[in-house]
Amino acid sequence: MNGFFGALYLIYVRSEPYLTVRQGAEAAAEFRKILAHRGIVVSDPVGAAGRLQLGRAFALSGDRTRARAAYQDFLTLWKDADPDLPILKQGKAEYAKLQ
Repeated sequence: MNGFFGALYLIYVRSEPYLTVRQGAEAAAEFRKILAHRGIVVSDPVGAAGRLQLGRAFALSGDRTRARAAYQDFLTLWKDADPDLPILKQGKAEYAKLQ
């Protein structure tokens, strides 16, 4: 296990309320902080979930181009995952709506 597991979890938790109140730009700024530390979150679930949440944040803020790119990053990362995982199904469905 990586010694940094969960190191950026607080940023993730702080980002969630921005999505809840539909403040996409603010949420995107927080989720980008997580992804800026890819070396730390490489094996941390926060890194994978952060990509999906970043896509959602960009979609909320109306930036469809960046939203699609974030969703593509998420889907690429999870390309070999079990296709029945709820988070993967949800991400694929949301990405399809952006097309």
